[in-house]
Order: sequence, then C-alpha cells, then structure tokens
Amino acid sequence: MSGNSDMIKLYSARILALAADIPRLDRLSAPSATVKRRAPLCGSTVTVDLTVEDGRVTDFGQDVKACALGQAAASVVGANIVGCTPAEVVAARDALKAMLKADGPTPPAPFDGLEVLRPAQEYKNRHASILLTLEAAVEALDDACAASSCA
Repeated sequence: MSGNSDMIKLYSARILALAADIPRLDRLSAPSATVKRRAPLCGSTVTVDLTVEDGRVTDFGQDVKACALGQAAASVVGANIVGCTPAEVVAARDALKAMLKADGPTPPAPFDGLEVLRPAQEYKNRHASILLTLEAAVEALDDACAASSCA
C-alpha cells in the first residue's frame, strides 16, 4: 500500500496541473538555436527553440514528449525562461540536478516552481526526464552564444 501512496505523492495535483498546461508549445520560426534532447531510459524527448538578444532569452518554444514529471518541469521552464540570462538558466539546471540527486535547495527564482518535483528524488529513473528541458535550454544557449555574443 505504501507504494501506491508514494505514487500519489509523486503525481500530485499540482504536477498534473502543470503537465496539462505547458506554455510556449509553439516552435519558433527563426530561433537563435534549437536543441533536441532525449532521456535514454524512458524515451522522453524535448526540442527547445530559443532566441537570445542582448544576453537574455527573448523568445522560447518547445515540443515536449515526456512523462507528467518531464512535462511539469517543461511547464515551469516555459513560463519563466523569457528574460533570463544564460547564467540564470545554468544556475536553475544545476540547482534542479542538486535538488533531485542530493536533496539540495530549491532552484532560484524564477524557477523556484520546480520545487513541486522534489518528491521525485526517490525515483532516479525519472531524473533525466525532469532535467530534459533545462539541459536542452542550456545547450541551446551555449550554441546561440557561440554564434553571437551573449555579453
């Protein structure tokens, strides 16, 4: 019975609500960079498009094919990434990874909504899906900044 209650805790109403309402699902027509990432264990995929101007994300689009946990993470990222610097996105990715793997602190604002995924710490097989969107965004920012200055 405890297994069922653990799954109920993991798939909370808040996680399911986020997964059902992912913002920025339209792909961009002329992104600064596009990155597709796949979680090998579960097969979840995320494709991220973003535009960078003056060292900040100015537009973001995503195609998300992931479990509810990966979708919830994509929802929080999509709602908050526009206006962020590459350093803020890297800090969010690193904090989310630490939160999941080492019970680290909640990612900093504006990505603090990722706290809802803390119950997934025990489910290591879900970590890759949860991290997909931020990892793809960091890679896309690296690509965009390599092509033009993000200073």
